[in-house]
Amino acid sequence: MEKTAIFFGPLDGSVHRIARLVASTIGEDKADLIHIASATAADLDNYSRIIFGISTIGRDTWQQKFDNNDWSKFFPIVSAYDFTGKKVAIFGLGDHVTYAYHFVDSMGLLGKTIKHQGGTLFGAVSPEGYTFQDSEAIVEGSFIGLPVDEDFEPELTEGRVNAWIQTLKKDFLL
Repeated sequence: MEKTAIFFGPLDGSVHRIARLVASTIGEDKADLIHIASATAADLDNYSRIIFGISTIGRDTWQQKFDNNDWSKFFPIVSAYDFTGKKVAIFGLGDHVTYAYHFVDSMGLLGKTIKHQGGTLFGAVSPEGYTFQDSEAIVEGSFIGLPVDEDFEPELTEGRVNAWIQTLKKDFLL
């Protein structure tokens, strides 16, 4: 049985916790958790189904070069990788109160990069039930993946993850 890879970063925070929840919901025997700090393009080669977990960094880092986090090191790998034939889903963490105009923007940037590199995205989520002003992750009226706000809506996370996995079971987790 082919497993689904869950590439996530950073380690030991909310993204890691949600990655574990996604793996548990899929079935831990059906998913491999891979921290992006040590991941390579060869790791991406090993899977046809990939879930990425990413957080949106704060505005203070958008205005400057920020190269000491896990994603800044892994993003060049993603940007150069040929995702043709890969099924990809993304969950993104964001803060809809403090960053209402940039809610889960990193998820949008990652998704656009993957599509540009030939990947097929799955797991779009309706913005109904979310409060925010703007997001780079909205494409054709839907989020390109699952937005999660652990800062202000942690009580909604488990239900949102469960609903998202049910959606993914239709054509992603076959």
